[in-house]
Amino acid sequence: MTSAQVDKDITPEEGYERGLGSRQVQMIAIGGAIGVGLFLGAGANIAKAGPSLILMYALAGVIIFFIMRALGELLLYRPVSGSFAEYSREFLGPFFGYFTGWTYWLMWVVTGMAELTAAAIYVNYWFPSVPQWVTALVFLVVLYVANLISVKLFGEIEFWFSMVKVTALIGMIVIGLGVLTFGFSAAGDTASVSNLWAFDGFFPKGIGSSLMTLQGVMFAYLAVELVGVTAGESENPEKTLPKAINTLPWRIALFYVGALTVILCVVKWTEFAAGVSPFVKAFAVIGIPAGAGIVNFVVLTAALSSCNSGMYSTGRMLRTLADNGEAPKVFTRLSASKTPALGISVSVAFMAIGVVLNYVVPEKAFGYVTSVATAAGIWTWLMILVSHVLYRRAVQQGRLRASAFPAPGGAVSSWIAIAFLVFVTGLIAYDADSRVCLYVMAVWSVALGIGWAVLKVRNPQVTERRAPELEKVG
Repeated sequence: MTSAQVDKDITPEEGYERGLGSRQVQMIAIGGAIGVGLFLGAGANIAKAGPSLILMYALAGVIIFFIMRALGELLLYRPVSGSFAEYSREFLGPFFGYFTGWTYWLMWVVTGMAELTAAAIYVNYWFPSVPQWVTALVFLVVLYVANLISVKLFGEIEFWFSMVKVTALIGMIVIGLGVLTFGFSAAGDTASVSNLWAFDGFFPKGIGSSLMTLQGVMFAYLAVELVGVTAGESENPEKTLPKAINTLPWRIALFYVGALTVILCVVKWTEFAAGVSPFVKAFAVIGIPAGAGIVNFVVLTAALSSCNSGMYSTGRMLRTLADNGEAPKVFTRLSASKTPALGISVSVAFMAIGVVLNYVVPEKAFGYVTSVATAAGIWTWLMILVSHVLYRRAVQQGRLRASAFPAPGGAVSSWIAIAFLVFVTGLIAYDADSRVCLYVMAVWSVALGIGWAVLKVRNPQVTERRAPELEKVG
């Protein structure tokens, strides 16, 4: 047994609470489906695809459900912290566990950059003269300080942040339906379901242009898998996890497909543009200035909430990697307040690159960081799906026990999702603006490959395949 294994056996989760109740897990699951990709990114995608964006969100939503059901089956087979990396390690080998853990860390770091960029754009709504990079830097520092004391409050803080997002979105949908039904407000005369096809059709820019938005759409769904991590540490994952995942279809139908449908019926798609939240724009057109300001505040808190979660997740992921001997051992240490302070600090230092991007290329910062986050997220999802396919094969061969939460369609659903993600990767490669993320991922892969080679020389036991440890959860 290696020293890393000994340390893991002694203190596998020292300092981390396993006290997330069903109420928090459910609301975090709902809030995870509502982020900057919807609140801000949808504006640029509407301009590219028109009303057909609704169909793209629905299509991607089906794939996300397949991914989450695959993850759910794995988590009920073996609930573990750092689940994506652990399943990759078990079914594909130690290198894939190492690569997936670090790439998921990268995804959250880059997502944090995107959230900071979005928050800076939201603040420009009130203070257009303040440079984006200044606002991004202020938020980065404030969230960093707050995150060092947020471990015990994490579930409760995210519960209330999610509650704000959900309540606001439902309110927007109700007001939009009221405008459509009763014709009140400044938009009442032009609001109509026919807006979905009246301006150059449902596919105004062509099907090809609509498909090109899928990369942005997939970014909007990043973090839905976070419920797998939180549920893996909940009081009763056998009950909370299936419930959280099975509610995903109606969350997607309501918050993405439903909200966008209502907005595009109230305001014609030609009035939306990149860099402006479609929800803020819709309220401005309706003629409720205060409403637009309130919505802007809501989406600002949503961005900061996601960035806060990202800081917490990255610090935790670094500690998990260190626990497995795949990152410097110093990251296993906890501060006096029981937070992985060093891991958070290093992650925040990398998130500061987003501040630099906001200074150098403020108009392109959001697009760059979202494409890199999407590429990292696609890798994570692919590892979940491939692990699920291999797990189902092992179950059929009688080598592993069956999960209490089998995915509908079994491995077939996972193969469909894998094909879809490969297709989206091809779209990213085709688009000149987003292609940069593949170059970043290539450099990232080389760096991780070098790191693995060094690790193999210094601590060869870590790179050897070993039987999975069944952790007690709850």
